[in-house]
Amino acid sequence: MITPGLLRRAALALSLVLAAVLAGCATAPAAAGAPNDPWENWNRKVFAFNDKVDEAVLKPVAETYRDTVPKIVRTTVDNVLGNIYDVWSTVNHFLQGKFQSGMEMGMRVLTNTVFGAFGMMDPATEMGLTRRSEDFGQTLGKWGVGNGPFVVIPFLGPSTLRDTAGLVADRQVSPSSIPKSTGTSYAVLATELVNTRANLLQAGALVDQVALDRYAFIRDAYLSRRRDALFDGAPPMETFDDEPADAPPPPAPKASAPAAPASAPR
Repeated sequence: MITPGLLRRAALALSLVLAAVLAGCATAPAAAGAPNDPWENWNRKVFAFNDKVDEAVLKPVAETYRDTVPKIVRTTVDNVLGNIYDVWSTVNHFLQGKFQSGMEMGMRVLTNTVFGAFGMMDPATEMGLTRRSEDFGQTLGKWGVGNGPFVVIPFLGPSTLRDTAGLVADRQVSPSSIPKSTGTSYAVLATELVNTRANLLQAGALVDQVALDRYAFIRDAYLSRRRDALFDGAPPMETFDDEPADAPPPPAPKASAPAAPASAPR
C-alpha cells in the first residue's frame, strides 16, 4: 500500500539521486550573454506562462488577502509558517556543519514555540535570535554540488537544477506535509502560496518599475541572491578565464651610490 510517508521517502531519495547526477554533470555550456542559462529560450516561455497565471490568479488573490485580512492575522500566519520552516532550517545548519548557528536556530524554534504560542508570535527576534534560513539546496551546495543550469519551474518560478533537487526534499517537511488529511494539506499549501505571494507584492511592483527585461533581471537577481546565501553573505571574488593576468609591478629604481664628499679647502 502506498502511504504518504512512503511517497515522501521516495521523493527525498529522488532528490538525492538527482543531486548526485548533478554533481557529475553540472557544468552545462552557457549561452552567450546568459551565464548559467543554456535553456534560456525554453525558460522564457515558462516565465511568460507563469506571468500569465500570476496576473490572472495569484496576484489578485494575494492583493485581496492583503487588503481584506487584518494585518495582525497576516502576521500570525506568517509567523506560524516561518516557525515551521525554521525547524528545517535548523536541520540544514547542522547538515552544513554550522553547529553554533544551528544551536541558535534551535533556540529560536524552542522560544517561539513555547513562549510565542506555537509560533504565532515571534519573541525570539526581540531576544536577538534572528532568522537565518537554510534550505536543502544550500546544503547540497555546501557538499560541493554545483548550481547547474538556471531553470524556470512552472508555477514556482526561478531555480537551478541543484535548487530543484533541494526543493523536492524541502517540500517533504513543509507546513503542508504536516496534516494527515489531503484536504487540509491542500488548504495549508494554498495558504503558503498566498502568504508568499502577498509578501512579494511590493518587490514585484519595484521590479516592474526598474527592469527593462524582467526575465533577465529576475534571473540575475535570483542567482546572485543564492550565491550570497551559499557563502553566508561573503561570496568569493569571481574570476574569468579571459581576464588578462595582472602585469608585474615595475622594479624599484636602484639606489645610486653616494657622491664622494668634497675635500675641505686648505
